[in-house]
Amino acid sequence: MPDESAAGPSTLHAPPLCVDLDGTLVKSDTLLDSLCLFVRRQPLQIWRLPMWLAHGRARFKKEVTREAPLSADRLPFNLPLLRALQTERREGRQIYLTTGADMALGERVAAHLGIFDGVLASDGTTNLTGGNKLERLRARLGEFDYVGNAYADLPVLAGARHAILANPTLPLRVALRVRPIPIAHTYTDQRPALPTLTKAIRIHQWAKNILLFAPLLLSHKLEAGSLSAAVAAFFCFSFIASANYLVNDMLDIESDRRHPSKRLRPFAAGDLPVAAGLWLAFLLVAASVTILPLLPGAFAMWLGLYIVVTTAYTVYLKRVAVVDVLLLSGLYTLRLLAGGAATATQISQWLASFSSFLFLSLAMVKRFSELVNVRERGATRAPGRGYLVADMDQIRAFGTASAYAAVVVFMLYIARPDVTALYRYASRLWLIVPLLLYWLHRVWLLASRGELDDDPVVFAMKDRISLAVGAAVAVLAFLAA
Repeated sequence: MPDESAAGPSTLHAPPLCVDLDGTLVKSDTLLDSLCLFVRRQPLQIWRLPMWLAHGRARFKKEVTREAPLSADRLPFNLPLLRALQTERREGRQIYLTTGADMALGERVAAHLGIFDGVLASDGTTNLTGGNKLERLRARLGEFDYVGNAYADLPVLAGARHAILANPTLPLRVALRVRPIPIAHTYTDQRPALPTLTKAIRIHQWAKNILLFAPLLLSHKLEAGSLSAAVAAFFCFSFIASANYLVNDMLDIESDRRHPSKRLRPFAAGDLPVAAGLWLAFLLVAASVTILPLLPGAFAMWLGLYIVVTTAYTVYLKRVAVVDVLLLSGLYTLRLLAGGAATATQISQWLASFSSFLFLSLAMVKRFSELVNVRERGATRAPGRGYLVADMDQIRAFGTASAYAAVVVFMLYIARPDVTALYRYASRLWLIVPLLLYWLHRVWLLASRGELDDDPVVFAMKDRISLAVGAAVAVLAFLAA
């Protein structure tokens, strides 16, 4: 099966070229995309889905498309195929969009691209896939060429004059080996699987879960059993966090496509199907559940609370101003509590207070950075958030005040007489104060300049100066011990 990107055969006297939508012209499955948008917008209306499905797939598609309309101009198109179709159109070829998606979506896509002579799609009564599609094409066009990608396209590909593939699925490739059909062209627009998967589960975000080790390290009681428990807790927590990121990105698929950088996320870009994301999330949860029996019940309680809070945040609370940053900062403190539970290490009130203020400041700087980017695009509101550009000064005031509060808490802690029980040279901890002030001031300065495009915690893991400051803090803490 050749893999080419050149235009198809000469359009002179060529029959109409019929193009499938889902997985073919568009790299994603628009029905699943619409379902994600529906759940995001109307989570309390999910009960309506089985009622629609009971009336047939065509009716189901019609209702979902009506309740959760996708923006045609934001869909992740198969660019090599789209360029080939545009060339065919310029040369006078008749082109039809023939899709199992609902007619309303098909017409929006056709109107956006402006290259189709007509649209054949599901209409609420007939689900235009497989044999139904072949029948309709023969009745309407007679002879035709067809571009498809899935196993359901097999009868249509077999009935076409020229069969053309675009991002063919594994089931279709296997079927073509059993039932060989001459393939004229294959248009591929896919990223490598492994980098796509690692990007989707956001392994770099696992750096946040290093906080699970903090209670054990700060207790100065490193033991093999406690360390192994902390490692198990780290992976248990990380797997759940990655599953949460997957669900969050699937639900945000439409809003991410409107964002200048988030549109490149695997689901938004069509590089990872929503169906695959659901399976991957299930496997990650299963891996976490497998590890969970090795850890104390108290850790399971904190992990359960993390799941509840992040689910509420993903579904709704991320759009509520102030509540969202309080939850984000609380999730960092929750990691400390979970780490303490896993290693049977008590968390001091000072550590909880310091982390609460510190991470509230970092949550605020994250929202501030997003608003800087919104302002540069000429918009007034952060999409999917509860903030306006007009809120920037207030957010900066909240965030910087929280930063100073964190430093004050740390100073009060190291001034306590009982700190000498943990540190022989406790006075050396005062050298950490200017480092904290420098790093927090630098983060806010970069955010004000519009140079902080990432999560500040993730930024710190990649920024050389931040890493140097972190190393210096670790060395001072070691010298004070």
